[in-house]
Amino acid sequence: MSLKENIQSLSEQYLSEIIQIRRHLHAHPELSFKEYNTSKFISEKLKAWGISFKDGIVKTGIVAMITGTKKSSSPNPLQRGTESCIALRADIDALPITESNELEYRSKNTGVMHACGHDVHTASLLGAAKIISELKNEFSGTIKLIFQPGEEKAPGGASLMIKEGVLENPRPYGIFAQHVFTDLEAGKVGFRSGKYMASTDEIYLTVKGKGGHAAMKDTYINPLLIASEILIALASKFSMPGSGGSKGEDIPTVLAFGKITGNGATNVIPNEVKLEGTFRTMDEVWRKEAHGILHQIAVAKAKSMGGDCEVNILTGYPALVNDEKMTGKARIHAENFLGKENIIDLELRMTGEDFSFYAEKIPACFYRLGTGNKAKGITSGVHTPTFNIDESALKTGMGLMAWIALCELNTIMDTNF
Repeated sequence: MSLKENIQSLSEQYLSEIIQIRRHLHAHPELSFKEYNTSKFISEKLKAWGISFKDGIVKTGIVAMITGTKKSSSPNPLQRGTESCIALRADIDALPITESNELEYRSKNTGVMHACGHDVHTASLLGAAKIISELKNEFSGTIKLIFQPGEEKAPGGASLMIKEGVLENPRPYGIFAQHVFTDLEAGKVGFRSGKYMASTDEIYLTVKGKGGHAAMKDTYINPLLIASEILIALASKFSMPGSGGSKGEDIPTVLAFGKITGNGATNVIPNEVKLEGTFRTMDEVWRKEAHGILHQIAVAKAKSMGGDCEVNILTGYPALVNDEKMTGKARIHAENFLGKENIIDLELRMTGEDFSFYAEKIPACFYRLGTGNKAKGITSGVHTPTFNIDESALKTGMGLMAWIALCELNTIMDTNF
């Protein structure tokens, strides 16, 4: 039996168990950096399968390692037996959303839900770990399995795990991760080389005026009017083509505000108004420049209307850039494993991912795992209370991760795979 057939067979064999693992995780979601029971559950599975690991990284993070026993004779400097290392990553946290699905495994933790598919990511990586452990004699080198907390909350668990040395001892020469994609049917995956996802910054504006009785127009400076003018000015600036930087490039950019708090009344003008929003783009130079422009416009507009504005910008995740060579190889591996007809090209996205922190350090590939099924009505997007998946996607999820990792660590891809 070829390596590919072996992995496909094991994926089918383990599917029922991995589905149950996913359902357990889905029923017991935990918020970012509070994934204590999730971490314990993962540790118990790894221990039962005889896979060595270290827990307690950023409190709830886990790193497992599987070393192959196959002797390598490749002249490729990236394939040096046990000195070679490739990493696979899954995030483990959930979101503050109340699930509305009527499922036997619906969330038992009120107000918390795996609405972004991290239960799928974790279950898939556990499945891949079990497959890889079973096939130690089929590869040389080390596969590092990263179970990461806090992807959904700044500063991002990836950045913290990197600070605690997750990319050292040994240092991977590349890292892969997958993310659920309900728009894509189960059994399919998508790839995009180069720039793929946006940076994510949080914007907090405190617009200051002078409160008073609404009927006495000459006695107050209305911060709500100032705030509205700031919103219009910012929208005008950041929605124009060619607004992306001093050179006039048309860089994909989003500035949007989703919350405004006035705390006044029908006849009470408050002293201040608070605005909260997000800024996203694909270029780090323009990102820094835009922060300054945003600050200048907000303050200048407020002062021109007799008020003031405090600007607080919390820098979040950088833009996610997939290494072209690593992604190109991963796509070929996926085509060989799933068939070319099941591989699609992904569009640029303005959503963000803290996997970008890994991609800044080492060559990385972040791809999409199809989890939808229109015939079964499984179409709800992530971050919604009705999000769910076609669980057959777990077979693809675990199998493809194992296949990509083993292909990377083997000397060459040949027809016997």
